[in-house]
Amino acid sequence: MGPARVSAAERFATLVGKRPDGLWAAPGRVNLIGEHTDYNAGLALPFAIDRVTVVAAGRRPDRSVRAYSTTLDEEMTASLDDLDQWVPRDFKAWARYPFGVIWAIGQAGAQVPGFDLVISSDVPMRSGLSSSAALTVAVTVAVNDICGMGLTRGEMARTAQQAESGFAGVPCGLLDQLAALEGEPGAGVLIDFSSLQTELVPLDVGPVVVLNTRVEHANAGGAYADRRQACEKAAAALGVASLREATLEQVEAGLEGELRKRARHVVTENARVRETVLSLRQHGQIGYLLTSSHVSLRDDYEVSCPELDLAVETALRHGATGARLTGAGLGGCAIAIGVDAGHLAGFVPEYFAAAGLREPEIFAVTPTEGARRLA
Repeated sequence: MGPARVSAAERFATLVGKRPDGLWAAPGRVNLIGEHTDYNAGLALPFAIDRVTVVAAGRRPDRSVRAYSTTLDEEMTASLDDLDQWVPRDFKAWARYPFGVIWAIGQAGAQVPGFDLVISSDVPMRSGLSSSAALTVAVTVAVNDICGMGLTRGEMARTAQQAESGFAGVPCGLLDQLAALEGEPGAGVLIDFSSLQTELVPLDVGPVVVLNTRVEHANAGGAYADRRQACEKAAAALGVASLREATLEQVEAGLEGELRKRARHVVTENARVRETVLSLRQHGQIGYLLTSSHVSLRDDYEVSCPELDLAVETALRHGATGARLTGAGLGGCAIAIGVDAGHLAGFVPEYFAAAGLREPEIFAVTPTEGARRLA
């Protein structure tokens, strides 16, 4: 958190000529298990990680919002007088997220003053660790505090989601935003998407190693939309409101082909989340559940890729007790438990090099607290 915090504060002072009104941080997240279940009213168990996006924010005397990214060394300014005419194509891709928060708050009928926003982050972009939610949540929390809006965590999660789905064009659920807001040290956040109820679950699994394949994924792409549509078709064919209500027996008997595979993943993944939570509470083993989740995502949901498969296979071969892709898939990161990052760093790059693939980034993360004000 240190470098991102210093970078945001110092650059704000340089650009604006004064200290910010405050600093706010929101973490990225790792989804331990429960993938592609959120938009099926299912269960997931993410946790906030110790990599964050920091926003230095301050009021402006005019009706403008200016955002600057220290990571990209780019800035954008837009007038609040034209808020109703803001359209995503007029904004750079990264800027759609912070400006999307302002847009979402305006859509809800709230009055927003002019702002300067300076953004710094150590959450890898487009890696499946939810850098976008870290950004939208951090901006939401900052605006909520400065304006005294009094939004609840649930309302802030929906605002951040609306910024992504309604403005940035990312068809996301609420998993990332709730993890970024509800996270606590040493705990995962069990989310029931049928009710949006959350519950903290002790997460005593040792270091969670992230293997970033550096293959960029894009949630706004067609693959995500195709799978979401397939789940909706499967639920309709089974006569249930969502796949959360379906049983494995119904799926096997009532569906065929691609719809059966997609639905089978969702139904079995929900079961794996339940078993994982039970095992964590009883201090049992969960590695096999993570690995089973990856197999299901690879074979039934078909959202893995050669780099993710190689990362998982290599981690398991060299001491991990469980490994899986995390996030939407089709690129991004895998995670492994039961092994040290340094140990895997001695083996995994060799396998990637032998396969002619780009060297992955390997680091450990720990469960941390959710979005908060730093100063």
